[in-house]
Amino acid sequence: METSLRRGDGSTFLTLQHNQFENWIHARWYGRQTLGTVMDGGLTHLDMIRQQPCAKLLNDHRDLIGTFVEANDWIQQIWTPLTIAAGLRSIGQVISPDVFSQLSIEDLQHRIGNQLDLYLFDSLEVAQTWLRTQ
Repeated sequence: METSLRRGDGSTFLTLQHNQFENWIHARWYGRQTLGTVMDGGLTHLDMIRQQPCAKLLNDHRDLIGTFVEANDWIQQIWTPLTIAAGLRSIGQVISPDVFSQLSIEDLQHRIGNQLDLYLFDSLEVAQTWLRTQ
């Protein structure tokens, strides 16, 4: 089952799907993100792993544009400890072609990489292959 989160204008900013066969949640982000959309998406993901424990996240930024570094404090201080407590262990991160998004995820990797296995990948297929080994 897929969950779609939308902005006030009706556009989708995130889809979340629990892939039971692969045992991961695939989070695909779209467009520009704000602290609010990151928080909404992060809390929705947290609810999903609390309902159906899942140690892996395929975090897909192929369609993400721009920076989200303003959300990294919240991700580091709030989301990461809560998701670890809920069972998250590994994040396969597909990076965006957008350089500002890349800088934001590199900042986040520096902040939380010692708490979770967070690896950055240029392609969805390589990220999936890595997650299968976790």
